[in-house]
Amino acid sequence: MARIDLSQLSPLAATPSDWLETVLADFDGFLMDHASAEKKASGMAMSMISHYPDQPSIVRAMVELAVEELNHYREVMRLILERQLTPTADLKDPYIHALNGQVRKAAEHFLLDRLSVAAVVERRGAERFAIIADSLQNEPSLQRFYQAIAASEQRHWELFINLAVEHFDESTVVERFNELSQCEAKIIKTLPLRAALH
Repeated sequence: MARIDLSQLSPLAATPSDWLETVLADFDGFLMDHASAEKKASGMAMSMISHYPDQPSIVRAMVELAVEELNHYREVMRLILERQLTPTADLKDPYIHALNGQVRKAAEHFLLDRLSVAAVVERRGAERFAIIADSLQNEPSLQRFYQAIAASEQRHWELFINLAVEHFDESTVVERFNELSQCEAKIIKTLPLRAALH
C-alpha cells in the first residue's frame, strides 16, 4: 500500500481542556457512547465493502477493520456490563453528522471524501482516547485498554489516508484532507461538550 508523508497534513486542532472534565464527570455515559461509536465504525467498514466490492484493497482493509471495531465494541460492552450498567440506545452523533455533510455526492469525489472523513474522525479518536488513557493512572487495566484503543485509532486513520492515496493523486488527497481537518476544527468549536467521544 502507498504511504503518504504525514508531515504534509494539517496538524490536529487540540481538544478543549474541559472536554476531559466533562467525560470524567460522567464516565459511565462516556462508555455508552464509546460502545456506540465502535459499533457504528464496524458498520461503516461493512458499508464500504458493499459500496466498493470491485476494489480488492478496500475490501481487504475494511473486512479487517470491521472485525477489529466489533472486537472493540465487545470489550467496551464487557466494561459496561461489569459496572452493572444497562446499555442505552444509540444516539445520533452531531459531530459525525456534520462531517458527513461535507461528503460530496458526485461519483468522482465520493470515495475520496468518505476515506478522508474517516481519516479525520479516526485521528480525532486517537487523540481523545490517548487523553483519556493519560488520565487513568489510578486504574491501570483501564488505562492499558485505552492506550491500546488510541494506538488502534492511530493505525486506522493512517490506513484511511493511505487507501485514499492508493486511489487518488497524493496532492489531491492532501488538499482534501486538510480542508476537512479545518472544517472539523470549526465543527468542534460549535458543538456543546458531552460525555462522549465527539
